[in-house]
Amino acid sequence: MNVLRFSDLCAQGKAAGQRVFIRADLNVPQDDAGNITEDTRVRASVPCIRMALDAGAAVMVTSHLGRPTEGAFKPEDSLAPVAKRLGELLGREVPLVANWVDGVQVQPGQVVLLENCRVNKGEKKNDEALAKKLAALCDIYVNDAFGTAHRAEATTYGIAQFAKTASAGPLLAAEIDAITKALASPKRPLIAIVAGSKVSTKLTILQSLAKNVDGLVVGGGIANTFLLAAGLPIGKSLAEPDLVGEAKAVIEAMKARGAEVPIPEDVVTAKAFAADAPATVKAAADVAADDLILDIGPKTAARLAAQLKAAGTIVWNGPVGVFEFDAFAKGTEAIARAVAESSAFSIAGGGDTLAAIAKYGIEKDVGYISTGGGAFLEVLEGKTLPAFEILSRRAAG
Repeated sequence: MNVLRFSDLCAQGKAAGQRVFIRADLNVPQDDAGNITEDTRVRASVPCIRMALDAGAAVMVTSHLGRPTEGAFKPEDSLAPVAKRLGELLGREVPLVANWVDGVQVQPGQVVLLENCRVNKGEKKNDEALAKKLAALCDIYVNDAFGTAHRAEATTYGIAQFAKTASAGPLLAAEIDAITKALASPKRPLIAIVAGSKVSTKLTILQSLAKNVDGLVVGGGIANTFLLAAGLPIGKSLAEPDLVGEAKAVIEAMKARGAEVPIPEDVVTAKAFAADAPATVKAAADVAADDLILDIGPKTAARLAAQLKAAGTIVWNGPVGVFEFDAFAKGTEAIARAVAESSAFSIAGGGDTLAAIAKYGIEKDVGYISTGGGAFLEVLEGKTLPAFEILSRRAAG
């Protein structure tokens, strides 16, 4: 995918003295007092802002925060805590500017944070009049917010249509590169791990991947539906029996290409969904009527780990068991360790996946960790994200 990169504009001296508008993703979790409880997204936005400042640009940054009502600003919608944290990370004061749509005062070498963009009327509907006003604020637009790349809004799409120059920031460019490497031109074999509680929420992803991957590992509640499709008992486990037909179709589509959906041969069961419930390993064919399947078994985990270690590319979305409970975490840990030890290029995304990566301390051993939940899932579905589409269209002239 060809997009104009902000790093190239800076390297060529084209950002010096220019007004640069950066759409970042600063949507951080906060406690009841408004304190930021986890600042990964703020830290991730710093390289792009520094790049712009070092290039001698006049820098404006904005983001959404939470779900404000358009046209009705409330104190809890404010980016004030973000401005404070950003200032600490940049080692300079970052003024917060409200009511900025009709004009912003900022000099080269300065940075300001523009108040919550989703408070602006017309932001979510990508209102053309608003988008044109935003575009008039800047000489260079930079999208560095992959987490919102699947939404066509005024600050993620409309402004890119009308700005003099529209570019991808380093965070967005890295996502494009990783996605291209994993899905558009992967080193084979390409193994995808798709896990979660419901097939229905990830059915289109499974169908899309079934056309491309060499191995499709299913886990969690999704795996239970596939066990049913394979004619195996699942007791009272979470599953979607009405989607067995779709699961069979995915298995058949893979088989027709000489690829496979590895069905668990053993599982870890319990009689209740609880952290202290006694865990029992049994063959998949031996699951009792009152059993809950809460993890893959050790034989299955070992088989999958061997496949992952021999892979060329790994795409990972979702833990394969209830890894929050230690008794049912061994399958996810085995998968995580195998991804870490594999020489394959790996890309991982989704909140639970990131939690598993953090739990097992393998951050440095994953090729690329995607920051966008919904956006990452839409990429796996084979969709073209609006932010990618408009940036590539602008790059093509």
